Amino acid sequence: MILPIVGYGDPVLRKKGEEISKDYPDLKKVIADMYETMYNAYGVGLAAPQVGLAIRLFIVDTQPFSEDEDLSMEEQEKLSKFKRTFINPVITKEEGEEWGFNEGCLSIPEVREDVYRKETLTIEYFDEDFNKHTEVHDGIIARVIQHEYDHIEGILFTDKISPLKKRLIQKKLQNIMEGKTRPDYKMKFVAKKGR
Repeated sequence: MILPIVGYGDPVLRKKGEEISKDYPDLKKVIADMYETMYNAYGVGLAAPQVGLAIRLFIVDTQPFSEDEDLSMEEQEKLSKFKRTFINPVITKEEGEEWGFNEGCLSIPEVREDVYRKETLTIEYFDEDFNKHTEVHDGIIARVIQHEYDHIEGILFTDKISPLKKRLIQKKLQNIMEGKTRPDYKMKFVAKKGR
């Protein structure tokens, strides 16, 4: 089932997600609905707060980035196969140089800005079957994980840009809160009851 994506300004996007157990109600369905919602909106990641759930869960599928012809064949191959469900994740280490990448967010449509993040991370998490994993990722995969991880910490990518850039996008953010944006996917806005 395609869920409405919560728009900028909704308090759930600012909540720190709570850990869940394997007994979380309808967990498999929640995950399946999140994938369906993400694919419908042409996203590469989606965190539970973006569908109104303040829990520590996000999904990532970097396949769309694999079509970037500027990347090496090896990188394209890696991105084409990276699909994960992260439950109760903990980033234990971030290292390397900070690098900029133009980020967007399904909860903040029509806004894109360069965000600087460390190039490599180590993450511990449980998959959808509650098997524990510890993995190291870098490049675009690390970037997408960091973006989604921020969501379960109540942080948005717009928090990581300069005060000047924030002022420049203020009107766009206000329009999102008021439901005056029209992405081609279902959204739920603070000031309106979805569309």
